[in-house]
Amino acid sequence: MKISALAVSFVASCSFAADLSPLESAMGWRDLTGADATSVWRGFKQPGFPTQGWTAEDGVLTHAAKGGGGDIITVGRFGDFDLRLEWRTVPAGNSGIMYRVLETGGATYETGPECQVLDDGGWKVGADDKTSAGALYDLVSPPKTKKLKPVGEWNDGRVVVRGGVAQHWLNGEKVVELRMFDDAGKPTRQWLDMIAGSKFKAWPGFGLAPKGHIALQDHGDEVSYRNVRIRALDEPLPGEITLFNGEDLAGWEPIAPDPAGKTPGPAGVWSVKDGVLVCSGNPTGYLRTKADYKNFVLRLRWRFDPAKGAGNSGVLVRMTGADKVWPRSIEAQLHDGNAGDILSIASVPISGDAARTNGGRTAKSHGAERPLGEWNEYEIVCNKGDVVLYVNGEEVNRATNAEEVAGKICLQSEGVEIHFKDIRLLPLE
Repeated sequence: MKISALAVSFVASCSFAADLSPLESAMGWRDLTGADATSVWRGFKQPGFPTQGWTAEDGVLTHAAKGGGGDIITVGRFGDFDLRLEWRTVPAGNSGIMYRVLETGGATYETGPECQVLDDGGWKVGADDKTSAGALYDLVSPPKTKKLKPVGEWNDGRVVVRGGVAQHWLNGEKVVELRMFDDAGKPTRQWLDMIAGSKFKAWPGFGLAPKGHIALQDHGDEVSYRNVRIRALDEPLPGEITLFNGEDLAGWEPIAPDPAGKTPGPAGVWSVKDGVLVCSGNPTGYLRTKADYKNFVLRLRWRFDPAKGAGNSGVLVRMTGADKVWPRSIEAQLHDGNAGDILSIASVPISGDAARTNGGRTAKSHGAERPLGEWNEYEIVCNKGDVVLYVNGEEVNRATNAEEVAGKICLQSEGVEIHFKDIRLLPLE
């Protein structure tokens, strides 16, 4: 399958065209408001789509005012996911998007946290109220500066749960971020205390499920949803290749170029411990794949050791030519505080945002790294002349006119200990 270079641009915003592009499909996106909408949604504790209240027409899910029908939930269940949609209310309209919902309670909100859907003005609540649009309902407020469209217009919404962190987005801006679970999957003290101090304490298991349904709420008002797309983030993609097996360096070669220009020798800097690829940081060099890759989606997780401090590293893609420090390639920067910068090494042709480009470096648009010691995720898309970087699900950089050539993928050793895991690649050709 040949993927259009333009297809990658879909993730630049939270609004989507009517149909999934080939790249969207390849990256795991599913359309939940397509022709089969009534088969991918069903009533809460019901076997099928409601016979009243809800309609699915022309790609729009609508609940009629006082129509009944109850909440609807996805047939499938999701753990880590990226949900994107558009929603619209009427004056004083109220609804919500619940996630990780179980059917053990009497209502969806008894188990699933809620991203609020609301006409703030109609309910006379402040923009930063815990019950206002975009809030983690009754628990976390959005900022006063959030952008809410006038009643009757479509709002872009997004809910992301990734690695224990939940995010709510409204019209392209992140309005809620909260770590609910630690890297081991245990609820954080902050999250447990929030629940204990709220009305949700009355419902055992609220907000604690590792996996559950997505729900759209029937609050008795008219509300519509369209362009509802979801991507499971904790499932392998069809055709995905595992580059690191969690046991040894099979498929990789350690490179430690001699500063005097002699033949590179083996490096003892790389080791595997408990399924994690550990780089000690010295000597300077890199670990590179034996195989070459041209167009692909590369996903990996990284963290710095908090006991040894943060530092520098990077992911090199389309590396060609002789092994040296540093080889001809495009670098996705991992330097602490600068993850998401794009660097042209050895004058590799590439174009970035002129306002953020200085020489061969295009700086990230904003920071999205987790605190020191927590796992971060990189998603690097190389699609013909386009190179797009996502840090923890947020697009932070984009370059065009990149040299399209098959090359190695390299992980840098650059003076400080860094850990990698879950390294996998989806070929786009």
